[in-house]
Amino acid sequence: MSTRRKIPAPEANPETAAYWQAAASGKLVIRECSHCGKLHHYPRALCPFCFKPATGWREVSGRGKIYAYSVMRRAETPYAIAYVTLEEGVTMLTNLIDCDFDGLRIGQAVTLVFQDSEGGPPVPMFSPA
Repeated sequence: MSTRRKIPAPEANPETAAYWQAAASGKLVIRECSHCGKLHHYPRALCPFCFKPATGWREVSGRGKIYAYSVMRRAETPYAIAYVTLEEGVTMLTNLIDCDFDGLRIGQAVTLVFQDSEGGPPVPMFSPA
């Protein structure tokens, strides 16, 4: 089982403030464009697909599958960084926690967990489902 490492507090900006506020209330939200209908992550005011400033927030399930991952074993506290594809189709860069790094597999089902940061909002991460 992995040990949790300290996570610095994320810095919110006008584009990400609502994202971190949702995380503080235990919800994962991503941006959805009302012009082209596509979802995206990391939060941006302009849609990265059609470049329209017509994006809003949408709460997502918090369930996904590992698309790719890498275990950083030389770090002071080893950790796993991963791309997780959510059920909604968006792939996000995140960390895998509370797991056996040797047991991780591409395509493995994972579920959302929040890890406290140092003095900031909790950070969305994933652990095996």
